[in-house]
Amino acid sequence: MVAEGRDDLRAADSDRQFVADRLRTALNEGRLDLSEYDERLQRAYAAKTYGELDRVLDDLPRTASPEQSAVAPAAPGPSGPSGAQAGYGTPVPPAAEQQRRKGRSPLLLAMWGGWLSTTLICMVIYVASDFGGYPWPVWVAGPWGAILLGRTIMAYASGDPHTYLAAEQERQQQRKDRERDRRQDRWERHQDRWDRRRDRWR
Repeated sequence: MVAEGRDDLRAADSDRQFVADRLRTALNEGRLDLSEYDERLQRAYAAKTYGELDRVLDDLPRTASPEQSAVAPAAPGPSGPSGAQAGYGTPVPPAAEQQRRKGRSPLLLAMWGGWLSTTLICMVIYVASDFGGYPWPVWVAGPWGAILLGRTIMAYASGDPHTYLAAEQERQQQRKDRERDRRQDRWERHQDRWDRRRDRWR
Protein backbone atom coordinates (compact mmCIF):
# COMPACT_ATOMS: atom_id res chain seq x y z
CA MET A 1 0.00 0.00 0.00
CA VAL A 2 1.51 3.35 -1.09
CA ALA A 3 1.45 6.19 1.46
CA GLU A 4 -0.85 8.98 0.27
CA GLY A 5 0.80 11.93 2.04
CA ARG A 6 4.04 12.94 3.69
CA ASP A 7 2.64 12.18 7.17
CA ASP A 8 2.29 8.51 6.19
CA LEU A 9 5.86 8.13 4.90
CA ARG A 10 8.27 6.11 7.04
CA ALA A 11 10.82 8.13 9.01
CA ALA A 12 14.52 7.26 9.12
CA ASP A 13 16.87 7.06 12.12
CA SER A 14 18.37 10.41 11.06
CA ASP A 15 14.90 12.00 11.25
CA ARG A 16 14.33 10.65 14.76
CA GLN A 17 17.77 11.92 15.81
CA PHE A 18 16.96 15.37 14.40
CA VAL A 19 13.78 15.52 16.50
CA ALA A 20 15.72 14.32 19.56
CA ASP A 21 18.18 17.20 19.05
CA ARG A 22 15.27 19.67 18.77
CA LEU A 23 13.85 18.33 22.05
CA ARG A 24 17.22 18.68 23.77
CA THR A 25 17.42 22.31 22.62
CA ALA A 26 13.89 22.93 23.95
CA LEU A 27 14.92 21.37 27.29
CA ASN A 28 18.00 23.61 27.52
CA GLU A 29 15.87 26.68 26.72
CA GLY A 30 13.36 25.83 29.45
CA ARG A 31 10.48 25.11 27.06
CA LEU A 32 10.19 21.53 28.41
CA ASP A 33 10.70 20.12 31.87
CA LEU A 34 12.54 16.84 32.39
CA SER A 35 9.44 14.65 32.52
CA GLU A 36 8.02 16.19 29.32
CA TYR A 37 11.40 15.85 27.63
CA ASP A 38 11.73 12.19 28.61
CA GLU A 39 8.17 11.36 27.47
CA ARG A 40 8.58 13.13 24.12
CA LEU A 41 12.00 11.61 23.54
CA GLN A 42 10.54 8.12 23.94
CA ARG A 43 7.76 9.01 21.48
CA ALA A 44 10.35 10.33 19.01
CA TYR A 45 12.46 7.16 19.08
CA ALA A 46 9.31 5.03 18.80
CA ALA A 47 7.89 7.07 15.89
CA LYS A 48 7.43 5.22 12.60
CA THR A 49 6.23 8.05 10.29
CA TYR A 50 6.85 11.74 9.70
CA GLY A 51 3.36 12.48 11.00
CA GLU A 52 4.21 10.93 14.38
CA LEU A 53 7.44 12.94 14.53
CA ASP A 54 5.59 16.16 13.67
CA ARG A 55 3.21 15.63 16.58
CA VAL A 56 6.16 15.44 19.00
CA LEU A 57 7.19 18.97 17.97
CA ASP A 58 3.73 20.46 17.38
CA ASP A 59 3.86 23.12 20.12
CA LEU A 60 7.59 23.92 19.90
CA PRO A 61 8.90 26.83 17.81
CA ARG A 62 11.61 26.33 15.26
CA THR A 63 14.83 27.01 17.16
CA ALA A 64 17.35 27.32 14.36
CA SER A 65 17.48 28.28 10.71
CA PRO A 66 18.55 25.65 8.16
CA GLU A 67 21.95 27.36 7.92
CA GLN A 68 22.48 27.08 11.70
CA SER A 69 21.08 23.59 12.01
CA ALA A 70 23.33 20.58 12.51
CA VAL A 71 21.53 18.69 9.76
CA ALA A 72 21.87 18.98 6.02
CA PRO A 73 18.48 19.10 4.23
CA ALA A 74 17.91 16.01 2.13
CA ALA A 75 16.93 16.50 -1.50
CA PRO A 76 13.29 15.60 -2.29
CA GLY A 77 12.98 12.25 -4.00
CA PRO A 78 11.32 11.83 -7.41
CA SER A 79 8.49 9.76 -5.94
CA GLY A 80 7.19 12.51 -3.65
CA PRO A 81 7.95 14.64 -0.60
CA SER A 82 10.63 13.64 1.81
CA GLY A 83 11.61 14.42 5.38
CA ALA A 84 13.52 17.50 4.20
CA GLN A 85 10.22 19.30 3.81
CA ALA A 86 9.66 19.03 7.56
CA GLY A 87 13.23 20.02 8.45
CA TYR A 88 14.50 16.47 8.72
CA GLY A 89 17.53 15.27 6.85
CA THR A 90 20.83 13.45 7.00
CA PRO A 91 22.83 14.52 10.07
CA VAL A 92 26.30 15.91 9.54
CA PRO A 93 27.29 16.61 13.14
CA PRO A 94 31.07 16.73 13.42
CA ALA A 95 31.17 18.88 16.59
CA ALA A 96 27.87 17.63 18.04
CA GLU A 97 28.89 14.02 17.44
CA GLN A 98 32.17 14.56 19.25
CA GLN A 99 30.34 16.06 22.23
CA ARG A 100 27.89 13.17 22.31
CA ARG A 101 30.67 10.61 22.19
CA LYS A 102 32.34 12.34 25.13
CA GLY A 103 29.35 11.22 27.19
CA ARG A 104 27.15 14.34 27.33
CA SER A 105 23.96 12.40 26.87
CA PRO A 106 20.63 14.17 27.45
CA LEU A 107 19.16 10.77 28.31
CA LEU A 108 21.58 10.44 31.22
CA LEU A 109 20.73 13.95 32.38
CA ALA A 110 17.02 13.15 32.21
CA MET A 111 17.46 9.88 34.12
CA TRP A 112 19.49 11.39 36.96
CA GLY A 113 17.39 14.56 36.96
CA GLY A 114 14.26 12.50 37.65
CA TRP A 115 16.04 10.63 40.43
CA LEU A 116 17.34 13.84 42.01
CA SER A 117 14.00 15.67 41.92
CA THR A 118 12.12 12.67 43.38
CA THR A 119 14.72 12.22 46.12
CA LEU A 120 14.55 15.90 47.06
CA ILE A 121 10.74 15.77 47.25
CA CYS A 122 10.90 12.71 49.52
CA MET A 123 13.48 14.40 51.76
CA VAL A 124 11.32 17.53 52.06
CA ILE A 125 8.32 15.39 53.04
CA TYR A 126 10.46 13.46 55.54
CA VAL A 127 11.88 16.61 57.15
CA ALA A 128 8.48 18.30 57.30
CA SER A 129 6.52 15.34 58.68
CA ASP A 130 8.76 12.92 60.59
CA PHE A 131 12.26 14.33 60.90
CA GLY A 132 14.32 12.16 63.24
CA GLY A 133 12.15 9.12 62.63
CA TYR A 134 12.81 6.17 60.35
CA PRO A 135 14.71 7.46 57.27
CA TRP A 136 12.37 5.93 54.70
CA PRO A 137 13.62 8.12 51.77
CA VAL A 138 16.71 5.90 51.52
CA TRP A 139 14.45 3.11 50.24
CA VAL A 140 13.37 5.39 47.42
CA ALA A 141 16.76 6.88 46.55
CA GLY A 142 18.95 3.82 47.22
CA PRO A 143 17.57 1.06 44.95
CA TRP A 144 16.63 3.49 42.19
CA GLY A 145 20.05 5.15 42.36
CA ALA A 146 21.78 1.75 42.24
CA ILE A 147 19.86 0.82 39.08
CA LEU A 148 20.69 4.16 37.46
CA LEU A 149 24.34 3.81 38.44
CA GLY A 150 24.48 0.39 36.79
CA ARG A 151 22.87 1.73 33.61
CA THR A 152 25.26 4.69 33.59
CA ILE A 153 28.32 2.48 33.96
CA MET A 154 27.13 0.19 31.17
CA ALA A 155 26.35 3.20 28.96
CA TYR A 156 29.84 4.66 29.38
CA ALA A 157 31.44 1.24 28.97
CA SER A 158 29.75 0.98 25.55
CA GLY A 159 31.76 3.99 24.33
CA ASP A 160 28.69 5.93 23.19
CA PRO A 161 26.29 6.52 26.12
CA HIS A 162 23.65 8.32 24.08
CA THR A 163 23.32 5.60 21.44
CA TYR A 164 23.38 2.86 24.11
CA LEU A 165 20.60 4.45 26.14
CA ALA A 166 18.54 5.31 23.06
CA ALA A 167 18.74 1.69 21.90
CA GLU A 168 17.83 0.50 25.41
CA GLN A 169 14.80 2.81 25.48
CA GLU A 170 13.74 1.53 22.08
CA ARG A 171 14.01 -2.07 23.31
CA GLN A 172 11.94 -1.20 26.39
CA GLN A 173 9.32 0.47 24.21
CA GLN A 174 9.20 -2.60 21.97
CA ARG A 175 8.71 -4.82 25.04
CA LYS A 176 5.88 -2.56 26.22
CA ASP A 177 4.31 -2.70 22.76
CA ARG A 178 4.52 -6.49 22.69
CA GLU A 179 3.04 -6.73 26.19
CA ARG A 180 0.22 -4.37 25.19
CA ASP A 181 -0.44 -6.47 22.09
CA ARG A 182 -0.52 -9.64 24.19
CA ARG A 183 -2.99 -8.08 26.63
CA GLN A 184 -5.14 -6.92 23.75
CA ASP A 185 -5.02 -10.39 22.21
CA ARG A 186 -5.99 -12.02 25.52
CA TRP A 187 -8.87 -9.59 25.93
CA GLU A 188 -10.11 -10.26 22.41
CA ARG A 189 -9.99 -14.04 22.98
CA HIS A 190 -11.79 -13.61 26.30
CA GLN A 191 -14.44 -11.44 24.65
CA ASP A 192 -14.82 -13.94 21.85
CA ARG A 193 -15.43 -16.78 24.34
CA TRP A 194 -18.10 -14.74 26.10
CA ASP A 195 -19.74 -13.91 22.79
CA ARG A 196 -19.89 -17.61 21.88
CA ARG A 197 -21.38 -18.49 25.29
CA ARG A 198 -23.95 -15.75 24.97
CA ASP A 199 -24.92 -17.00 21.52
CA ARG A 200 -25.41 -20.54 22.92
CA TRP A 201 -27.64 -19.25 25.73
CA ARG A 202 -29.98 -17.50 23.33
